[in-house]
Amino acid sequence: MMKYARYDYMQPGVPTVKEHMLFGGGEIELPVFDTPISAVENLKRAARRDSPCWVPNGLTDLQAILPNEAILPASETVAGQIVCADFKRRSDVNWTFTDWFNTNWTFVVQVGGPMLTPGFRILDDVTEWDRVVKFPDLKKWDFDTYAADYMKNVYNPKKAMTMDLGLGCTERFVSIMGGYTEAMIAFAEEPEACAAFFERFIDHEIEWFDEVLARYPLTMVTYHDDWGNEKDTFFSERMLEEMILAPTKRLVDHIKSKGLIFELHSCGNIKRFIPYMIDMGVDFMQIQRRVVDFPAVKTQYGDKIGFCSGIEGLDFGAAPPSKEALIDMIRHTVDVLGKGGGLYMSLFLNDSELNWAATSELYAYSREFYDKERGI
Repeated sequence: MMKYARYDYMQPGVPTVKEHMLFGGGEIELPVFDTPISAVENLKRAARRDSPCWVPNGLTDLQAILPNEAILPASETVAGQIVCADFKRRSDVNWTFTDWFNTNWTFVVQVGGPMLTPGFRILDDVTEWDRVVKFPDLKKWDFDTYAADYMKNVYNPKKAMTMDLGLGCTERFVSIMGGYTEAMIAFAEEPEACAAFFERFIDHEIEWFDEVLARYPLTMVTYHDDWGNEKDTFFSERMLEEMILAPTKRLVDHIKSKGLIFELHSCGNIKRFIPYMIDMGVDFMQIQRRVVDFPAVKTQYGDKIGFCSGIEGLDFGAAPPSKEALIDMIRHTVDVLGKGGGLYMSLFLNDSELNWAATSELYAYSREFYDKERGI
């Protein structure tokens, strides 16, 4: 029996809030709910798989800082560089930029993301990385200007604040080697040199994270490191163990020692690496639904690690679903992935009325779901 109200679109008397779609999709109006605990506490409970009150909604419960928003060039020596691709910049033509490792990228409008500029390569011989690769001098970057403005004018203490650290070990290594082929050859031929680079890179990541944490009350950090394509992983378990596991775990341990939630983003068919994510202490996986069977993974590992998930059954390439079909999808997602916690969801629906319906149903149905789990 339903216990919590579902609000009709723009129903009179229902409090609302305007939310910005993450990737430049504009602003939409959504209902505001009277929650029994804060969004921050609820996300922590979901990450711990410890009696969340509802499934957190990334659009309404989280506020995200992208890397380029947290840091600005502070001297002429780094002017014009940015940390990573700017997904909020909209353009009708491809554009290039240099990031803070002096890697050159081309943002390809057709695919909506950055690609390493063809022919660009910093490092030819991985054994020379400590001489050739120039790590950013964080003292030359301005962390304070944007932080002061953000905390005064943008920060919402009712939301959980998340930070995206940008490129991880593998992705950064690929960028300086000139592509995945060159990087994977280096993995095979010079594992010790690769491992040494990763250790140094994690030193940088920890320094970078600490600068951000000193200025923002973070709840969660997302770390990007793609480990596979849609067929399989880029490298073997042995390579992961010998080169990437230890430095990445060092970063996870450092971030979690500060009381934060750790989320690992990794595209590709990386099912074989999920046990390693668990061993590292990852709280949420942000992985690719098209090639990973989330319900099966939930059954096998759901008591040990959580998900960031979209809506099960929603096909972005098809016509928008009816409101009734969407509600069924929301309920199904909570039923198969929400058991015991370990789930938060991202709702990317361009239609304002459907987004309203999804937001309302996700909150109400998941509250009923977790009330039932607790015997309320």
